[in-house]
Amino acid sequence: MKTVLMVAEKPSLAQSIAKILSRGNMSSRKALNGVCSVHEYTGSFLGQSAHFKMTSVCGHVMTLDFIGKYNSWDKVDPAELFSKAPTEKKEANPKLTVVKFLQVEGRGCDCIVLWLDCDKEGENICFEVLDAVLPVMSKAHSTERSIYRAKFSSITDTDICNAMNHLGEPNRNEALSVDARQELDLRIGCAFTRFQTKYFQGKYGNLDSSLISFGPCQTPTLGFCVERHDKIQSFKPETYWVLQAKVNPEKEKSLTLDWDRVRVFDREIAQMFLNITKLAKEAKVESVSKKEKVKQRPLALNTVEMLRVASAALGMGPQHAMQIAERLYTQGYISYPRTETTHYPESFDLKGCLRQQANNPYWAETVKALLSEGINRPRKGHDAGDHPPITPMRAATEAELGGDSWRLYEYITRHFIATVSTDCRYLQTTIAFSIGPEGFTSVGKVVSSPGFTEIMPWQSIPLEESLPHCEKGDLFPVGEIKLLEKQTSPPDYLTEAELITLMEKHGIGTDASIPVHINNICQRNYVTVESGRRLRPTNLGIVLVHGYYKIDAELVLPTIRSAVEKQLNLIALGKANYHQVLEHTLDIFKRKFHYFVDSIAGMDELMEVSFSPLAATGKPLSRCGKCHRFMKYIQAKPSRLHCSHCDDTYSLPQNGTIKLYKELRCPLDDFELVLWSSGSRGKSYPLCPYCYNHPPFRDMKKGMGCNECTHPTCQHSLSMLGIGQCVECESGVLVLDPTSGPKWKMACNKCNVVVHFFENAHRVRVSPDTCELCDAALVDVDFNKAKSPLPADETQHSGCVFCDPVFQDLVELKHAAMRHPMHRGGQGKRQGRGRGKGRRPGGRLNPKKPKDKMAALAAYFV
Repeated sequence: MKTVLMVAEKPSLAQSIAKILSRGNMSSRKALNGVCSVHEYTGSFLGQSAHFKMTSVCGHVMTLDFIGKYNSWDKVDPAELFSKAPTEKKEANPKLTVVKFLQVEGRGCDCIVLWLDCDKEGENICFEVLDAVLPVMSKAHSTERSIYRAKFSSITDTDICNAMNHLGEPNRNEALSVDARQELDLRIGCAFTRFQTKYFQGKYGNLDSSLISFGPCQTPTLGFCVERHDKIQSFKPETYWVLQAKVNPEKEKSLTLDWDRVRVFDREIAQMFLNITKLAKEAKVESVSKKEKVKQRPLALNTVEMLRVASAALGMGPQHAMQIAERLYTQGYISYPRTETTHYPESFDLKGCLRQQANNPYWAETVKALLSEGINRPRKGHDAGDHPPITPMRAATEAELGGDSWRLYEYITRHFIATVSTDCRYLQTTIAFSIGPEGFTSVGKVVSSPGFTEIMPWQSIPLEESLPHCEKGDLFPVGEIKLLEKQTSPPDYLTEAELITLMEKHGIGTDASIPVHINNICQRNYVTVESGRRLRPTNLGIVLVHGYYKIDAELVLPTIRSAVEKQLNLIALGKANYHQVLEHTLDIFKRKFHYFVDSIAGMDELMEVSFSPLAATGKPLSRCGKCHRFMKYIQAKPSRLHCSHCDDTYSLPQNGTIKLYKELRCPLDDFELVLWSSGSRGKSYPLCPYCYNHPPFRDMKKGMGCNECTHPTCQHSLSMLGIGQCVECESGVLVLDPTSGPKWKMACNKCNVVVHFFENAHRVRVSPDTCELCDAALVDVDFNKAKSPLPADETQHSGCVFCDPVFQDLVELKHAAMRHPMHRGGQGKRQGRGRGKGRRPGGRLNPKKPKDKMAALAAYFV
């Protein structure tokens, strides 16, 4: 019997697909990495009985990165990143060990069926999976095929079974186009980002952004926002005048007429028209015309339109809307949400999808009417050859989905029903009047057939007062004529919906990446999202774009990226060579980079006007070890210390508070120590600003505080304050926080585990002795007599935090309330009490051989 391995893109998809193909008759187990599952069943494959193993990855298996020293900002000139720097594929998430788990499951399998999402990224992941699995699969005969690709657009029984019966092959060209985009974005983005971040953060203190990033798509996206800002700033309002007339067709009714000239910008001329028309006491009907007009139903829904509506009408950011749409897709409620197509294929079962919605109270009547009268074929849209338009595939209720998921699902469903409804028809009546020599008009609309606007009421024709019945030559008394003074108004800031339209129009990003680029410019503090989801550029965003325009406008204009996107699409179609496109594009940007570096003074002039130099920002905090003068603490992102006398800047841990640590000094360099804290519920540790940036020992890396310092005698070091191995992560050590009393705690120096102990103790000290059972350092504890929890009213005790029965009820494990980039590990919410085994940190003079870790963990969580 053959064994067939099947791989989907997400664990939830693997479960849904396996359930459909096995008709619910499958066994499931957790995979090696604890995140993915494996669903097994027996069935038939290409006419032979086979054993199926369905599992999944979690998005991309591999990610592209530079090798070794090229990841260091300090050791490498950014210009080398364009050609010299070698790249490698690394595991996207090493903790998930996806490659190892795929090899374990794939060992000995005869065939592989790839159920990855059917877009370019999905094709790319197909080959990442194949690279991992093919070496361990059973070798097929030269004539036998072992690799299959399933093509599907929704998680429905019909679509999945159809895909299984029509298996194809993965598309190497589409995968290569993604590889090319990844490499271009990595090399170009990193080179520009590293250069401008180091240059400007070394000069200015209040940029308030931890990264001055550049991206081939991100920067033109920001350019659109700044272009609108510039139009608003340069706008000069002009005064104009409008003639407004009202006629009284009946005694108590008045009708407001629109002036045919619309407006004039000269006050005297406007006054002249007013004087002429005031002479006439009656308005004469010159003509009455009636026309039947049609408001077309919408085209079928694609990704860009969905994101536009989500932002403009539902108030959801594109990134958030995309995440919800993906969740609805994996749960089987809608079809694949990443598509550029707005045209349904002839074979698409429109009636079947519509029938699913026949019982929803919100639109049941409309749906039943459409099914009985016959549906309308949707309008012919654009067929991009990818996936069908976004369509509801399964009925849902508000109680079932709730919140934003329901609001997005409801819109997708209403849009789908509208595409198969009739157009909206209305009668437009236009009456032309003359008052003296001037012409005026009144327009009225009466809906004759609401069509699709019944299901999309926000698109309906607004109700207007009906026009009086009249004929040519009729006269109506003029009620009033007046001159209104108005001013032209500037355009408003771009909404997300307008920005998405511009990005699509100019070919910036793909339907999948547009939300990411918009999210990036918000996170980098280049724009802020204001009410109505309008994007207002910050000072930094404006200065950057103006700087690019000054040096090289093509860095910010959409033209060059649009041309690159066209080349990438040609790679996907097999019409362009991957290596040639890569080489040619990198060569262009390398030249641009060198010119940018040579001309950076142009952007710097703009920066000088808007931002303060390092020496003028921040407040004095701690003393420099070189000149013994006070260094200034700059709080704006990225927070750092700057010594204006030595002209040195020292980076600090982010996302926490920094304060002086008792004016204590580092024994190595005489710098005053500072204390970083993530808050009362989190962790804190002292650090030497100089050692943090220039590690003093070989076994230390940049960005380590005193809680990781291996100095053998310093009272603040890991060697003196380390207690035992962390109970959760592999490499961390639990270190006493000497500032935490009277609510004493020890915290892991790698992950975010915090252990609270000995509350209200007068003093807690780490002893030089170690526990005989677990090698953890012993702790000496002094309690006040009145508050001592020790037996027999003792006030002092020395013992192991993990093994000593006296300490057993005085220890409580928690997770730090806040995460910092240095803290690895999950943000759990577990709390536990009990004993555990620790290990003596290796910094002590006599480290012992570690004992069994699993026994230590088991004992801890008893």
